Amino acid sequence: MKIGIVGAGMIGATLARLLVKAGHGVRLANARGPASIEALASEIGATAVTVAQAVADVAVLIISIPQGAIQTLPEGLLNDVPEDVIVIDTGNYYPGLRDPTIDAIEAGMAESVWVSQRLKRPVVKTFNSIGFTSLAQAGRPSGTAGRIALPVAGDNVAAKMAVIALLDEIGFEGVDAGSLAQSWRHQPGTPSYCTDLNREHLISALALADKARSAARRDRFIVEMREIVRQEGTADLIALARRIYGAP
Repeated sequence: MKIGIVGAGMIGATLARLLVKAGHGVRLANARGPASIEALASEIGATAVTVAQAVADVAVLIISIPQGAIQTLPEGLLNDVPEDVIVIDTGNYYPGLRDPTIDAIEAGMAESVWVSQRLKRPVVKTFNSIGFTSLAQAGRPSGTAGRIALPVAGDNVAAKMAVIALLDEIGFEGVDAGSLAQSWRHQPGTPSYCTDLNREHLISALALADKARSAARRDRFIVEMREIVRQEGTADLIALARRIYGAP
């Protein structure tokens, strides 16, 4: 497939690498322009392009930028993108850390519902619940015991099934996590966020998600992570997330 990725950070670049390895043609773009990522794209085997070129003539479009940066994308960016193009949102909301306060999300709107409204397109939420190190290194062939499972939320069942198939290609088990409105169940602060669970445990974690407590847990994780790194120089982030978020 032809796949466009807007965002060349840790997740975007890692996905580009995995998807090229799986045989797909990948166009990679960022806000600074193709010259700034030419060397990275060449090393990966992707093509460095502008944001406008990344969204044109693709079957799948991955938006992998900070939540607040969604507001800086060109107005009408997806106006000419056909309706059958699958748009994936990998983002997470971290107010005060890297994102401005977004009132709608603070009031309870699921992060990717807000993204969908800003883009004026349906989106599928996935790849947000795994760290880039695990994404890069922990993929395993289908049927492998303990394979990491990733939630896939959205309102178009066919689009979700296509994304789950794509996940399988790059070494992960996709789990249908319900509608886009339910995607809060794998936002930061919930038991499925960055805890690297298998399918059985992920399904349990999605059910255990507590919307009222997730923001406080997210903020506690940041504080404790910083303190551990300050004292020890490193931290087992997966173990910390499992402890704070109450993962199965």
